[in-house]
Amino acid sequence: MAINLNRFDLTTLRLFVAAVDAGSLTAGAERLDISLAAASKRIAELEAHVGAPLLERSKRGVVPTDSGLTLMPHAVEMVSRLEQLALAMGDVKLGTGGHLRLWANTSAFGGFLPRLLARYAQAHPGVVFDLEDAISEDAVRAVARGTAELGVVGENTPSEGLQTLVCHVDELVLMLPASHALVAGARDGTPTSQVPAVALHTLLDHDLVAFGRSTSLTRQLAAAAEAAHRPLRIRAQVRSFDAMARMVSAGLGLAVLPREGAQPYVHALGMVLAPISGMRCERRLLLAMRERDGLTPAAQAFVRMAVPASPAG
Repeated sequence: MAINLNRFDLTTLRLFVAAVDAGSLTAGAERLDISLAAASKRIAELEAHVGAPLLERSKRGVVPTDSGLTLMPHAVEMVSRLEQLALAMGDVKLGTGGHLRLWANTSAFGGFLPRLLARYAQAHPGVVFDLEDAISEDAVRAVARGTAELGVVGENTPSEGLQTLVCHVDELVLMLPASHALVAGARDGTPTSQVPAVALHTLLDHDLVAFGRSTSLTRQLAAAAEAAHRPLRIRAQVRSFDAMARMVSAGLGLAVLPREGAQPYVHALGMVLAPISGMRCERRLLLAMRERDGLTPAAQAFVRMAVPASPAG
């Protein structure tokens, strides 16, 4: 029997995508503000129509079956297009110049991104920002699902199926109090270039303040420690550069972070930034998108500004 296109309901497809994304039909139903009973009925009707189970249910939640995996990319595409349609028509109604839907990691928000967004806002005053501070993996997922058009992520983040462009390069440095023994003789106000480099094996002898282990920054540091056959002594996990700097200032550990994100705290909290030897310290951030040619004008303008050397979309 041929599949009847009229039987595909957009609300049900949105529910299916939300349930797979959350790993739970209950969570998917909550996202769409419908009851669990109504959600179960919708999925059952969709499965009956396609003639195959789409979700495998267990006490731990739901995962897509093989048939569900076949449906998923098509459902994501339709849901994404629907969201773009809603935003575009909302822009027409409000008379705005479009939406910039961007998710980015903490390194971006704590470094180059605010200045770039300020320049963008000046050049495109009619564009409405829809921004989210998220770990790189969540930003990739948001772009893949169509929740965001663009994501700024760490270079070491899996992003299969997405187009990526380098949008920023920074250097990882060690943040520590100016009075710390590793920089004996250095005092607040000492130029960073005069602070001696700290070797990776020495750094790993100390407790660290870091982001969560799933973040791209901590994974980059963990990879360096693993290559040196040493464990990471993470004493505290935080969610922002500000919290990281204050924990270091209080003497709870040292921190490895991008220079741009660390610089504001040098004089404010009496810190020193030391170069690190014995590991790759280049920190590259990528701008991720599904397909550059398919971006909205607002997103394309941002790409041109963020990656001026790249070909026009």
